[in-house]
Amino acid sequence: MTNTPRTTLRAAAAIGALVAAGALAGPAGASPAPAADTATVHGAAQSQAAQEEVSSFWTAERMRQATPLDLLDVSERVSPTDVTRGTPHTVPATSGDVGTQAFPQGGGPWTGGGKVVTTSGRVFFTFDGRTASCSGNAVTSTNGSTVITAGHCVKYQGSWHTNWVFVPNYHDGQAPYGRWTAAKTMSTPQWVASEDINYDVGAAVVNQLDGRRLTDVVGGQGLAFNSGYNKAMYAFGFPAADPYDGEKLTYCSGNSIKDFLLSTDHGLDCDMTGGSSGGPWFERFDEATGTGLQSSVNSFGYTFLPGMMFGPYFGNDAQNLYNQAQSS
Repeated sequence: MTNTPRTTLRAAAAIGALVAAGALAGPAGASPAPAADTATVHGAAQSQAAQEEVSSFWTAERMRQATPLDLLDVSERVSPTDVTRGTPHTVPATSGDVGTQAFPQGGGPWTGGGKVVTTSGRVFFTFDGRTASCSGNAVTSTNGSTVITAGHCVKYQGSWHTNWVFVPNYHDGQAPYGRWTAAKTMSTPQWVASEDINYDVGAAVVNQLDGRRLTDVVGGQGLAFNSGYNKAMYAFGFPAADPYDGEKLTYCSGNSIKDFLLSTDHGLDCDMTGGSSGGPWFERFDEATGTGLQSSVNSFGYTFLPGMMFGPYFGNDAQNLYNQAQSS
């Protein structure tokens, strides 16, 4: 059986037959520096009572039973758009302590430890009345409370997810650093308007927990925007569809490519399955510290290309989204 993680792109007849569920895009051209247009924002659990209600909703059993969003029976869309580019920009990473891992790696458990273990986590939410899951990552930010994930992990098929929480270092039904409820979730204007797969980037601003900010507790990874293609990349996530079970942090690594088919996204040999959506892609990833610069997220796969993962290019709009989230 072919694993089709993230937002699956379906095959159909037409010239050998490719019609996608996300965006179909031609080559992206150059564009001016990042504009001031902002991402659409959804208010979430802002009162103390709402935060406690959402946190208590996600019991260990509910987290174990949450279905990867990608496996829920939902329809899919096509909305082609080019990704805007600008001046390269990076946000420094933090530090940690890990050992040497395999490179390239088509999919396997991350056993090295380090900062990526605490910044990566599972995302849980309610979609269309059902409990569902994705992945996410805590990043360096002004507010110390920003999580980056996929756009479809905050909003999908016209509705914003509810009961949204981030569980860093999730494993085996446990939340060793707590359940961080979202005060706000947001995505790029293109994803909100038409679910354009080239802009499948989401963010959450989480509430403080026990009087502390998220990255003061778990650390924060750096970011890179407008940094180009064809790089050595590490992708992380919590795939929960067969042969994985969502209970452990998994990674892939290798030299990425630019999608030569229907999007302007990065591609990477990777067999992670549903539930890995929103997990971070790092360039300049240092296995000796477990840190890197996040420059994409797990987004989609083609049914006719098993073992390949694709993630959006972090251009101007991803940078705008990050800037809005970190200043909230």
